Amino acid sequence: MYCEGDSWGCYMPMSLSLRSIESDPIERVVQLASESAVVIFSVSSCCMCHAAKRLFCGMGVNPTVIELDHDPRGKEMEKALSRLLCNAQTIPVVFIGGKLIGSMDGVMASHINGTLVPLLKEAGALWL
Repeated sequence: MYCEGDSWGCYMPMSLSLRSIESDPIERVVQLASESAVVIFSVSSCCMCHAAKRLFCGMGVNPTVIELDHDPRGKEMEKALSRLLCNAQTIPVVFIGGKLIGSMDGVMASHINGTLVPLLKEAGALWL
């Protein structure tokens, strides 16, 4: 199952059953982030979010993408993500193996310093 409007068919959207989770927004974010090897909290119109999705897909990783602008509780989760990042720029926010990697800056820093691939392998998102 691919996201509507996904022209390159690479990432999996969250199932609707997960959207019924009743908990505080931070608990919801942590739970969603722990359910897949790579989770990207995104906004569908955000160019940096698109770049993050393309980066992972280009590496052969199929991230789970939570489009906050399509989720009825997306604004609440976006505020929770901002708190987790100490009020830093929040979108996109990436979790690998349930661990917060951060926004695009954190992902790119990890990619450049060579720690991204080992994180992805450890989480089971990459096998090679």
